[in-house]
Amino acid sequence: MQEEYLTVSQVNSYINRKLKMDGKLKNIYIKGEVSNFKTYPSGHSYFTLKDEKSQISAVMFRTYKRSLKFEPQNGMKVIVKGKVEVYEKNGNYQLFAARITEDGLGALHIAFEQLKKKLDTEGLFDDAHKKEIPRYPKRIGVVTAQTGAAIRDIIKTIKRRYPICEVLVFSTLVQGDQAASNIVRQIRNAQNYNLDTLIVGRGGGSIEDLWSFNEEIVARAIYECETPVISAVGHEIDWTISDYVADKRAHTPTDAGMIAVPELNEVKYRVSQLSANLNKNINNKIDYNRTRLENISQKQIFKHPENIYEMQRMTLDKLVDKLEFSSKNIITENKTKLFKLENRNVLKNPCEITKMKKENLGKNIAKLEVLNPLLTLKRGYSIAKVEDKVISSVNDVKSGDKLDVEFDDGTINTKVI
Repeated sequence: MQEEYLTVSQVNSYINRKLKMDGKLKNIYIKGEVSNFKTYPSGHSYFTLKDEKSQISAVMFRTYKRSLKFEPQNGMKVIVKGKVEVYEKNGNYQLFAARITEDGLGALHIAFEQLKKKLDTEGLFDDAHKKEIPRYPKRIGVVTAQTGAAIRDIIKTIKRRYPICEVLVFSTLVQGDQAASNIVRQIRNAQNYNLDTLIVGRGGGSIEDLWSFNEEIVARAIYECETPVISAVGHEIDWTISDYVADKRAHTPTDAGMIAVPELNEVKYRVSQLSANLNKNINNKIDYNRTRLENISQKQIFKHPENIYEMQRMTLDKLVDKLEFSSKNIITENKTKLFKLENRNVLKNPCEITKMKKENLGKNIAKLEVLNPLLTLKRGYSIAKVEDKVISSVNDVKSGDKLDVEFDDGTINTKVI
């Protein structure tokens, strides 16, 4: 009898069908610790779920990952809901996760803390980025649901405290899957209306009801908003990511209205105080300047202004005297110099000076003639040279030198023996 053989694929397929038929493995909850968690560009996440004795491979496809409010971390204790099947290609069975929750903590709480840490690290909560809320606004915008207690409380508070302020409502969804994108769109739309302040919020509710204000896109829209933003979400004990990133956090929608506008009666009282102080300061300034003017008007210089010129006249007179004295001295000195020049001999008898100069010139020529070497030759002397160098000693020549002997009437060339 010939035995029947199965292929590897057939075996894996058979085992997979068996697992799928097991009702317990179709909808199973497994508790364990996450390790090697990694999300790929495809959007699928792969990880290992383990306990002290064993482990199982797991995958969460992109479709389910989108609904996950937090990012699982290695070492996190979780409860995974899903099904166990065989991945026929490699014959391994694995857990196909449909939902992940942290063991002991809600998924929303985990997501809140993760996003809070991320945005805080980026600096979105820093006080340096927070804008001042205008003290006396003319126009305020409110991003919230068109109906509900929140909008009524905000408008009522603003109109009671500061009725001269205009309020514009930018209606939006405040809970549900589409709420976050709706809120972002209205925050951006509100910046086209020349607002002084923008209030973003809603009334109270559970963490699920308030979750739209914990979404990252809403937080970044508030951070990027050029208009100062007051966050007013839920009740006093409720904190959302929007509260941390907004320029000011209000405990309640009513509190937001009180932060956004001043009390009109207080403004009137403040204006009256400023007016009284202004009048008082003006009057004090007038009194001070009046007293100062009176003191100045009593000074001698204003009673007898001609005294100002008397001093200048005295100074001018002294300068005139000094100028006259200096001019006379210069004239006297120049007259003396001229007199001396006129009485010099050179001017009285210039011919005599010329005669004296000629006599001195003759004497100097005679002295030069005495030193003239040519006259020496005429007296019978001669000059001996070697290569145009005058010989003054027998030591200056040696045997064989050509000697030139210069006389008054010619030169003899000879050779030293």
